[in-house]
Amino acid sequence: MATISLPSSSAPGLQSTSSAAEPQGNDIGSQIIRITQQIVKLTQQLKNIASGSGSAEEKQKQAELIQDQITMLEAQLAQLQRQQAEKDQEQQTQSAFNATGVKSASADHQIDVYI
Repeated sequence: MATISLPSSSAPGLQSTSSAAEPQGNDIGSQIIRITQQIVKLTQQLKNIASGSGSAEEKQKQAELIQDQITMLEAQLAQLQRQQAEKDQEQQTQSAFNATGVKSASADHQIDVYI
């Protein structure tokens, strides 16, 4: 997952904080949750820009930066959701295959074929 860091001079209204409530795993589900939380925080920051101090030009610049970040995070989120769907489909297929009673080869179950 890519991280965006902005110098404080380019976006004084943006803050990056982490919370103990954020998921700490690197599995797909945790990444989806983290990105969703980031999108929510950025959306809130975007709403707060209008009531903040600064010139209209600065506010516009901040809003564009936040919108760009949200767009990037939404793309990452879509990719992770596709990966999760593929993983779920693979597990479902494997479960269906295992449920049919087909056993995998083991040392106890071997067939000798002579030609």
